[in-house]
Amino acid sequence: MSKLILTVDDSASMRMLLKASLTAQGFRIESANDGVHGLERMQEVEPDLLITDINMPNMDGFELIEAVRAMPRFRGTPILVLSTEFSDDKKARARSAGATGWITKPFDPAKLGAAIRRVCP
Repeated sequence: MSKLILTVDDSASMRMLLKASLTAQGFRIESANDGVHGLERMQEVEPDLLITDINMPNMDGFELIEAVRAMPRFRGTPILVLSTEFSDDKKARARSAGATGWITKPFDPAKLGAAIRRVCP
């Protein structure tokens, strides 16, 4: 059974790019367009992995990670941040919120696939 990944990004083109590159690698993809929608989708689809952007309206990636980690059933779910941000401060904040890893946009599909397989074997 292929892994189900929830991608949360306010950019429709980024959601489409993620879906295209990850389905080509055998993953099943669900999407959400911001943190609020992402939190709803987490509970609906119960993914094996969450990939989230940081800068989004309504609820940013940090808040989404904290909200997901506050739910007992998602405490062990890997969370990858996919963002144009790359400062050590932001990475440290994401880690303290509960993120498993960080990937900088634009992403390399093969490297993203490898990172997913590493955190979600």
